[in-house]
Amino acid sequence: MTKSIVCLQPLTPSQQAKIREAAPGYTLELGSAKEPDLQQLAGAEIVIGWAKGIGEALLDGESQLRWVQSWSAGIDKMPLPRLQERGVLLTTASGVHAEPIAAVIFGFILSFTRNLHKAVLNQSKREWHSYGNETELSGKTAVIFGTGAIGGETARIAKAFRMKTIGVSRTGKPAADFDEVFQISQWQEAVSQGDFVINTLPLTDDTHHLFNAALFSAFKEGSYYINIGRGGTTHTGDLIEALQSGHIRGAGLDVFETEPLPQDHPLWGMEQVIITPHSAGNTDRYADRIVDIITENLKSYIATGSPSLNKVDYSQQY
Repeated sequence: MTKSIVCLQPLTPSQQAKIREAAPGYTLELGSAKEPDLQQLAGAEIVIGWAKGIGEALLDGESQLRWVQSWSAGIDKMPLPRLQERGVLLTTASGVHAEPIAAVIFGFILSFTRNLHKAVLNQSKREWHSYGNETELSGKTAVIFGTGAIGGETARIAKAFRMKTIGVSRTGKPAADFDEVFQISQWQEAVSQGDFVINTLPLTDDTHHLFNAALFSAFKEGSYYINIGRGGTTHTGDLIEALQSGHIRGAGLDVFETEPLPQDHPLWGMEQVIITPHSAGNTDRYADRIVDIITENLKSYIATGSPSLNKVDYSQQY
């Protein structure tokens, strides 16, 4: 009996060929995340991507589903308890975003240190004005919450600017390009050293509103906060208060608790805040990179029964 892979994202002919080559004995069917075919999905052993409304079809008693390869790194909107209960393997796209997101992080950092965000506003008003408080990155400290692919790439680039790098992770294990790494329970000691505090964390029960008034109060006076992880890791009201008080000098935000960010939200009117619309991970190389992950995982799944890359630990929610 032929086994089925259903992909809910568009693939080029060459990308389809790579997947088929990695999975002999499987058919590859293309579906749509916007208009999923529940009958098509019901017969799938492997699903690439996810969509609203497909959980019931994929997780009922008749489903053939054994493995879901997420099209994104974040999985907080997926039915993790149901997937775990059914014994479904889940893998993510972790690593795909490292280069574009690190570029956005340093876009924020360079904008703040060189007042580029203010220069753009002045240009729109035809104002010739220099602020005189521009600074440099050499000798500054970047505190990076999350030492995975994104955090690691950010630390590597920071080293090129001769910055000190401090990591914060669940385990506190040493990691490449980090001068030191603290356990997340040591957040106060870590953030007190940061000129830039960068949040790359996933949203889990443990990280929800981790960045709150208590944590912001431990920030170094006049430091900057950057969040490209998940909006729910930050208490937005507490962040606004820290910005209004001047304790935090500015914030670069790509993710928010409510998305899209409402038009009447106070963050829009804060000149010390740079907002991007959850687009930090966008890149024209996205599909090619995730197909490379998929093909490696397919080879491992066929050989051993389990994918080898980015397998989710349900107990950690990532």
